Amino acid sequence: MSSTAYAHIRNNPQFTRLVSSRGRFAWFLSAIVFIVFFSFVMVVAFAPDVLAQRPFAGSNVTIGILAGLFQFVVFWMLTLIYVRRANGEFDDLNKAIIEAASREGK
Repeated sequence: MSSTAYAHIRNNPQFTRLVSSRGRFAWFLSAIVFIVFFSFVMVVAFAPDVLAQRPFAGSNVTIGILAGLFQFVVFWMLTLIYVRRANGEFDDLNKAIIEAASREGK
């Protein structure tokens, strides 16, 4: 692409919308990851007895193991949510921006 095409893209209001909405969404998901992960770390540091409890009588599984597995599930779900939105809304906006730039460049 030429520098004029890049200029058309940068000046497109949809490009600004794409960048800001994708950035807000990424920061939102990052905040969730931060909260989930550091909550677990804080419980490990300040309340290890909670994580050592067994949810079922006679079980070898502890709350800590379940909490760790829960983190994996949450992080996979957040990844799935991001990929679905990126492949849908963000890709649609991206295609519209590129099409507008190519029309303006002709």
